[in-house]
Amino acid sequence: MSIFTKAKVQQASQALKNARRIAIVSHFNPDGDAVGSSLALYHFFKNSGYDVTAVLANPFPQFLSWMPLSNEIVISDFEKERAFDALLNADVLFVVDMNAPHRSGVVLEAPIRDSRAFKILIDHHILPDIDCNVMFSTPKTTSTCELVYQFIDKISGKEDKMTKEIASCIFVGMITDTGSLSYACNSPLTYSIISKLMKKGVDAEHIHRCIYDNYEVSRFKLLGLCLSQRLSLIWNCSTSYMYLTKKDLADNDYKIGDTEGFVNYGLSLKGIQFTAFFTERDNRIRISFRSKGNFDVSSFAREHFNGGGHKNASAAYYNGTLEDAIAFFREKVALYQNVLDPKNFE
Repeated sequence: MSIFTKAKVQQASQALKNARRIAIVSHFNPDGDAVGSSLALYHFFKNSGYDVTAVLANPFPQFLSWMPLSNEIVISDFEKERAFDALLNADVLFVVDMNAPHRSGVVLEAPIRDSRAFKILIDHHILPDIDCNVMFSTPKTTSTCELVYQFIDKISGKEDKMTKEIASCIFVGMITDTGSLSYACNSPLTYSIISKLMKKGVDAEHIHRCIYDNYEVSRFKLLGLCLSQRLSLIWNCSTSYMYLTKKDLADNDYKIGDTEGFVNYGLSLKGIQFTAFFTERDNRIRISFRSKGNFDVSSFAREHFNGGGHKNASAAYYNGTLEDAIAFFREKVALYQNVLDPKNFE
């Protein structure tokens, strides 16, 4: 059953008819799906004549800076007052690619909660925990961008308002959230939407080059360090993990987005079903989790680290030292030895 019911679409349409100012907000440390879904809606409503603002808490990776009108996104790290004004004074507020206000970061959480706007959630994470008037939410999709495509299609009615720019932004989210269609992409609808995006003029080869052939030297230095010196294996639990310290990041001129996708390397090892990647920050440790098959890393992250995400891809933070975070992780992984026993995957 589609989440885009007639009643929900009508509610959203009515709210938009009465609106003048629209704001769009997504999660902290934005990725391709966050930026893509935000920009797709930004283009759509800008083209429709609304006063629209897209807000993100902190800068996005440079390999996404080519995206059309990405320079118009308001980054609250640099323009806090403008970001607050957009969220608090919007008539309609779109919350995209995050399932709870705190996912936007400590600065934007309060204005999202306090906004009196008509709130619309478009998201693909499990267990949404946010007070919205209308929620288009399901984990049974590749990405939030795929849902944004369906939202625009439904809200436009018989009109075709899908431009090449909007289609390109949606394509970015669908590709980056599936590892270039290598996981979470078994639905025929996904490929039907991609076909329609291509018909709008999306240049898939160009986008792939912009995202995956556009890295900084610092990324390669950090990746080499991870693979050669920061990789550990827990063979009896089919688990691997890697880490980077603050010193590692500083010594190798870390730039935002440099470590995107590093966690997936740990999962590409033969016999590994579960992997984690730890990054040491100033006041806490960021952890990314990935898995294959039926091991639910969202449940693992939620139960042990107050994190969450998807069944095979999730994230969390640990308040403490890197050493303690890794020790805690190893302790909790041991609890799943029966589930992650290598014999189960032979």
